[in-house]
Amino acid sequence: MPEPTRRCTRLDYCQFLLSSQINYTMTYLAAHTEAFSHDAVTRYLAGDQVTPQTLWAQVRGDVVPSANGYLLFDDTVLAKNHSRHIALVRRQWSGNEHHVIRGIGVVTCVYVNPELDRFWVIDYRIYAPPGPDGDGTSKPDHVGAMLTAALDATSPAYKGLPVRAVLMDAWYAIRALMRQIEALGHVYYCPLKLNRLVDEQWTVTPARRTYCYTPIADLRWTAPEAAGGKDVHLKDFPKGHRVRLFRLVLSTERTDYVATNDLTQDATPAVRDVYGWRWRIEQLHREAKQLTGIEHCQARRARSQRNHIGCALLVWAHLKRVAEATQQTVYAVKHQQLADYLRAQLKSPAVPMAFA
Repeated sequence: MPEPTRRCTRLDYCQFLLSSQINYTMTYLAAHTEAFSHDAVTRYLAGDQVTPQTLWAQVRGDVVPSANGYLLFDDTVLAKNHSRHIALVRRQWSGNEHHVIRGIGVVTCVYVNPELDRFWVIDYRIYAPPGPDGDGTSKPDHVGAMLTAALDATSPAYKGLPVRAVLMDAWYAIRALMRQIEALGHVYYCPLKLNRLVDEQWTVTPARRTYCYTPIADLRWTAPEAAGGKDVHLKDFPKGHRVRLFRLVLSTERTDYVATNDLTQDATPAVRDVYGWRWRIEQLHREAKQLTGIEHCQARRARSQRNHIGCALLVWAHLKRVAEATQQTVYAVKHQQLADYLRAQLKSPAVPMAFA
């Protein structure tokens, strides 16, 4: 094999993540190119600086703004169950696995254009709790920083996208974030946990100085309330503060309770429609894991892991761009490369089949 001739670049690494179908390790990349060695790939991952700003610079031209746009926040855990020496790996709850696993937490921000039924990842943060490789920032703190970048016009990172409402998971339906969205003059829709304490009687006797809290699961719903929601006060919120609570029966086994600060909202079906857009961020997480190798980097250094995750999201954004341009799914774009290989092998096999 000829001697390697150059350095590995960001474009080289992203092209590898885009093209590979079964293996996303540095060893596999080095074994399939003569241009650079395994050490060159290692040096690239350890030396680059792929950041959320890098991602935004690449996707901002693709985003089609909408006055009815939604801003979505959620996190996913990149499973690293068999790792013991990879930086950034922590034991944390995985909604996908429904139990605590070892992995790297990634908090993402997605912008949705409902008229076009299209969405883009516009920001992300990597959860790195206190430790030798961590910054101690919590996942809600990361969401708060991304909210500021997306919605606060005074922020140097302001993205300037029109947003009708912010949609979040129940883990982020906390006072700090809900009040931050209100302070920025925006609307939120977020599910609340069944044990969340609320008072629904304070609107009847607003002069009361004390609240009588009840878990959401124990609330009773009249027919008008089931159709149009009810005003409630959330525990630990300022006196007189209220949100509109809706009961969504999604199946015989699942009922969600969604709160919004849009007090003019009075239709449960409309809330159900808005709530449904939240699943686009789950689609991002699933596609990134299945198509970009975002979980499969074996590098130990924190910077290498950060760069790999950033490159994987750049690759997903490019797959999405090509899929939209060619009217295909991202899966079709990715697997078409394998289909082209199969056609070539059927036409001229590298390992011809023969019978004795």
